[in-house]
Amino acid sequence: MIRHSVLLQLKPSLGADAVAEFFLEANKLAAIPGVQRFECLQQVSPKNKFEYGISMQFDNKGQYDVYTNHPEHVAFVQQHWINCVEAFLEIDYVPLGIEH
Repeated sequence: MIRHSVLLQLKPSLGADAVAEFFLEANKLAAIPGVQRFECLQQVSPKNKFEYGISMQFDNKGQYDVYTNHPEHVAFVQQHWINCVEAFLEIDYVPLGIEH
């Protein structure tokens, strides 16, 4: 199992409509084969600068690689991510104590 999490800060110049459009498009990533437990999240703590998160799970690295290289993911990055995201932190977790 791989838990893929991205914490992100959107560009301050984005209006509410642009933010809504970004997450509308992000939610479409859930349809890529292998993606499980997809969530778009909003930060509620002032402990860091990241406002939002996107989280998903994959059964294995092969599924994760399919997602990463999938044309819909690549298009989302090119058409939306690059234009809207100011800063991000990407974290990929695997459970401790199991082989992957």
